[in-house]
This record gives sequence, C-alpha cells and structure tokens, in this order.
Amino acid sequence: MAIFRPFAGVRALVAATALALGALAAGPALAQDWPAKPVRVVVNFPPGGVADVLARLISQSIAQTLGQPFVIENRAGANGNIGGDAVAKADADGYTFLFSSGGVASVNPHIYPNMPFDPAKDLTPVAAAARVLVYLMTRPDIPAKDVTAFIAHARANPGKLTYASPGNGSSPHLASEMLNAATGIESVHVPYRGAAPAMVDLLAGQVDYMFDPGVGLEHAKEGKLRLLAVGSPTRSPLFPDTPTLAEAGIEGFNADTWFGFYAPAGTDPGIIERLNAEVNRVLAQPAVQQRIVDIGGEAAPMSPQEFAQKAKEDSDRYGKLIRDRDIKAN
Repeated sequence: MAIFRPFAGVRALVAATALALGALAAGPALAQDWPAKPVRVVVNFPPGGVADVLARLISQSIAQTLGQPFVIENRAGANGNIGGDAVAKADADGYTFLFSSGGVASVNPHIYPNMPFDPAKDLTPVAAAARVLVYLMTRPDIPAKDVTAFIAHARANPGKLTYASPGNGSSPHLASEMLNAATGIESVHVPYRGAAPAMVDLLAGQVDYMFDPGVGLEHAKEGKLRLLAVGSPTRSPLFPDTPTLAEAGIEGFNADTWFGFYAPAGTDPGIIERLNAEVNRVLAQPAVQQRIVDIGGEAAPMSPQEFAQKAKEDSDRYGKLIRDRDIKAN
C-alpha cells in the first residue's frame, strides 16, 4: 500500500536542488585541483610512430607544468580501435585520455561494421595537437618528374602501377583512393602493417608509389625517392618548392591526418577545458612547433568545440569516399 508522507515531494525537490548545486560547485573545484595523481595517456599506435612522438612531446611538457606524470601507454591494433576501446570504457574521471589520429573517429566507423565502441558517443574531443601532411612519393625510376606526367603515365598503364599504404583505411590509403577517384587512375593497393615496412618496399622498388605520412622525408631529401606533391591544402615548410596537389590541378585535394586528445564521454568539462588550454600552451612554444615540422606536420591548436567540428567534417568527407570506393577494413 502506498504511504502518503507530507512534504516528501518538497524534501525530494530540496535534496535534488542541493545535489545539483553541489555538482555545479564541484565542477570548477574538481578542474582546479586536477590532476591530483598520474594521468594515463593511451596511444593507439605503436611506439616510435608519429602519434607516439607527438603524444610524448606534448605530454612531457604538460607534466612538467602540472606536477604530475603523464604516463604513455601504447595500445596498438585494429587501426587504433583497441586503444580507442580501452579509453571509451575507462572511468570518466579525468585520469585517462586517448591520443590518436582522427581516423579512429572519422574513418573507422565507416569501415568496421562491428566496432566495440561508438566514437561519436563514447569519446569526447579534447584538443587537437597537429595536422600531419602526406607526401606523394614515387620510386625514382618512374618516368614522371611532376604530377601531370605521373597521372599521364598511370592513365596509360591502367592496373599496372602499385601503391603502398600502412594498411586498409589508413590516411595514405584514403589519399591514394582520393587521387584515383579524382583522376581516373587505376592502380593496385598493396597494404602493409605500418608505414615503415611500406617505405622499405618503396625504396626497394617493390611498389611504385605511396602517400607518405612522414617516414620517408629524409629519403626524399637524399634523392632516393621522388617527391611529386603534397596532399594537403598548403605547402610543407620542409619542401617549400614542392606544389600541393591542388596547385597541380586536383582542386580541393586534402588528405591531412589530424592527431589529438580524446576523453571518455562524461569527463568533467572543466578538466577538458583545462587540458585543452595546456595543450594549446605547449603548441605555442617555438621548439615544439619546430619539432612537429621536423616530422612532417604543423601545430594545430583548437578549442574542444572546433576539434569536434573538424572530426564531424572529416567523418562526412571520408565516409562518402569510403562508400564510393567500396573501401573495406580487410
């Protein structure tokens, strides 16, 4: 039998209001006291790669300022999904973050039909760190010294040229398919387990070309590979005389890779804003900017809202490419 309790509703309302006010007051205090213990940064790619280098570069500086260790934990596999899943399922307490390429949110949902998590719902964009350019490189004996000649050569040899990539759905893979779609090139994809082995075979002449995410820059400088163009909206500071593909006539070509921090959904907004401010502070340092240039990228500070919008735009753009080109994870 239901029991009528006078003022029970009022008491419940007062209690709920007190809890809400307490939560509002606790938010800024929680962010102000953060971090009170070591912070875990999960990098969803192997040690030594661009994601790992960027995560360590930025995290080390933040740790020195905030007085708590930022511990890097590499959880590679499934094109970033393993590390992404670990963070998506972690406590949203401000002590676990993901450092990843944007592909985990903008590409993987389109090529993995059974992802163990939903990046749009389970991860919150915190701070962009850098955009890393991709470079169209060929083996030096390809009979083409510029983009126009390369496209003509590829069109004259449909199905005969091969291109390498670090794996299905990787930025270099998508860049190559973007080029094929824009120019009518028909070439054969040769996926590898990472950019390094792909570059080894390009240097050995086992494949014809590759969109390089930065691992072959020294080889290009030494003339061991031929750098034809940059697959980004702007030229690279490392190769200011090398045109972009847009400048070479492929309007709107953009295959940049973005890297940044993500938090488990539900993480305190004050902590997200504070980490965003710390990342942007680090990115303003000239030494950090130069180190990012050295690995083929550019610092890219953004607000959490701008980073989220960038992720959505990339998801829409790559989703269409993946559907149009029937790109699969395997």
